Amino acid sequence: MKYNFLGNTGLVVSELCFGTMTFGGSGGIWENIGKLQQDGVNELMRTVVDSGINFIDTANVYSFGQSEQLLGQSIIDLGLNRNELVIATKVRGRMGEGKNYVGLSRYHIFQSVDESLQRLQMDHIDILYVHGVDPKTPVEETMRALNDIVLTGKVRYIAVCNWPAWMVMKALGIADKHGWNKFVGLQYYYSLSGRDIEREVMPLALDQNLGVMPWSPLAGGFLSGKYTRNNEKAGDSRRDVFDFPPVNKERAYDIIDVITEVGKQYDVSAAQVALAWVRLQKGITSTIIGAKNPNQLLDNVKSTELVLSENDLKRINEVSALPKEYPGWMVERQSADRELK
Repeated sequence: MKYNFLGNTGLVVSELCFGTMTFGGSGGIWENIGKLQQDGVNELMRTVVDSGINFIDTANVYSFGQSEQLLGQSIIDLGLNRNELVIATKVRGRMGEGKNYVGLSRYHIFQSVDESLQRLQMDHIDILYVHGVDPKTPVEETMRALNDIVLTGKVRYIAVCNWPAWMVMKALGIADKHGWNKFVGLQYYYSLSGRDIEREVMPLALDQNLGVMPWSPLAGGFLSGKYTRNNEKAGDSRRDVFDFPPVNKERAYDIIDVITEVGKQYDVSAAQVALAWVRLQKGITSTIIGAKNPNQLLDNVKSTELVLSENDLKRINEVSALPKEYPGWMVERQSADRELK
């Protein structure tokens, strides 16, 4: 396992991050994603640590708090050293029926952090992500609250998920103006079948030196190798009943054909090729992987050993490339006369 610095910080995280969305499985969509209880969670967490992964990602909304509870208890059950782990959780989603049990207001941020710490049985969160946009709370209120929660010692770093690039830059500008703590990382959907962040978010991350942590690098299991044009149902995948994130399936099948062929050259799974491609992209700090059992986890971990050739990358990039959009194609065209010959 290799390790990277997170953005413009001295914090070191493993190049793979273990996501705990399969923990709990209580109600709604969570039943389709995973139903791991404490014994299964403990088994996975032991495999995670033994694999060299030190970065663990959860969220308060995952199974309505169960994921945090199971994660925190597993660290205690296994006698793991809390100080050797980087624990991330999130705030924004609805966690109760009350009017203020949702959003990115100062009220909800402080309330949610306290409740997450209780469930995790910890005294601090290493990375707190804002888990999406709150259109009703001013960005300045959110950034002030995040700065203040860091100053309490309950949170070490702040980061962001799923915001448009302009809003992230606005938040960074507000924080810079007031001398507040800034976002240090971005958690966004990124896969071979979903390269959208390359348009605006990735250039922002590179310009501002923000760590990028891709979620769903296998497109919700669609790029695992289980799905083909002749096999539209895997039978044991959450994607069969929870078709998310959205995928252009015909285009994705073309990608699967290529990564399957590349995988055969190295005697590895299509999933390992897809994960290796994400890991090798410029700006990526730690790729978030999930699993329902140790064998699935170890197969994903092996992707860190795969070295793709220039020709492999060329083939994969060509079949998965984003279509040109304005103003991107105009910027590219007008930048040509600044290249030295």
